[in-house]
Amino acid sequence: MKEYEVIWEIFNKCPRNQMRDVFVEEVEIEDPEEYIKEKFAGKDVSYEKTVLADGSIVYDIQTSGIRQRCSFTEF
Repeated sequence: MKEYEVIWEIFNKCPRNQMRDVFVEEVEIEDPEEYIKEKFAGKDVSYEKTVLADGSIVYDIQTSGIRQRCSFTEF
């Protein structure tokens, strides 16, 4: 298992409000993609995965018309 810091961002749909909800947690998981699948199980969801140069993994997520992002940085 690997340890990750996960930053989960929920983007606000209001055009004049640029604030977003941000949640930070530390998780011990084997596969970040499985974490995403479990987190949004039972919902109509699509996502794109990006691996950054520093090894961080970013998932840009669309579910229920809301844009979200989960970023995984390994410890």
